Amino acid sequence: MIIVRDGKIRLPFSRGILTRSITSAGVDVGVAYALSTEVMKEFETEGRKEVTTEEIRERTYNKLREHGYKREARRYIFWSEVRRRGIPMVLLLGGATGVGKSTIATELAFRLGLRSIIGTDTIREVMRKMVSEELLPSIHSSSFLAWKALKAPLKGISPVIYGFERQTSHVSVGIRALLERAHREGFNTIIEGIHVVPGYFQMGSMDFMYVITVPGKEALSARFYARERYSKRPAEYYIQHIEAIMEIQDFVVERAREYSVPVIENLEVETTVNLIMEDLMKRLTDVLKEEGIDLEGQG
Repeated sequence: MIIVRDGKIRLPFSRGILTRSITSAGVDVGVAYALSTEVMKEFETEGRKEVTTEEIRERTYNKLREHGYKREARRYIFWSEVRRRGIPMVLLLGGATGVGKSTIATELAFRLGLRSIIGTDTIREVMRKMVSEELLPSIHSSSFLAWKALKAPLKGISPVIYGFERQTSHVSVGIRALLERAHREGFNTIIEGIHVVPGYFQMGSMDFMYVITVPGKEALSARFYARERYSKRPAEYYIQHIEAIMEIQDFVVERAREYSVPVIENLEVETTVNLIMEDLMKRLTDVLKEEGIDLEGQG
């Protein structure tokens, strides 16, 4: 068994942990696992019983370059350095019902080594238990049906968007509380959900938001049918209200453009995650440079 030393911490070498670190650079998980196995076997061949995290990092960086993954090697060093320094950040994913936010959040959490994913539906569910329907009717319905519990105050205002805005403004209280705690305690997390809408809460310099979309009703319908296979959410229920859902998507996209939040069309999960990781690296680099931290030259 090879022991990994990181300061006073000593743990067994884990190919799984190293694989996750390599995938953060945009390398396929199968290739990443093969590379992590190569690194481990090299140490074993050398008769090493103990290695440092710095040695693993250097060996992995060189191994990536040997296999032609030069750009990925640079990314690997970057994300390794982010983890080593314990740089806190919060990732926020918004978008209409069914666009794939939860799946993308899970994959991003794996690549970034984040243990916490919080859905805004959970926040809404807690609020439902605390506040009665009589006092706050908008949170007791689906986002695309909240309007039925309210009355739009003026002509010309979309009832669907009015109801969605009311619900979002209430749930945003919980999002703000999560962000405040993350900033205060310096922990990393992903917050995902339909209520992650630009402009409804204040973000810090280390908070990064993305809005996920689908190209149209046909693509969204297909996602609902696919989701039905592994959940208790019937596709037909959502397809019945697909016009309202698409109207909410248009509204969220409009808000994203107003607040300069990246909008990413989710055609394929792997591609979407890679786009977010690449953009996140650029944005994080810029923020850290402003704070006097330069990770671009690492490695």
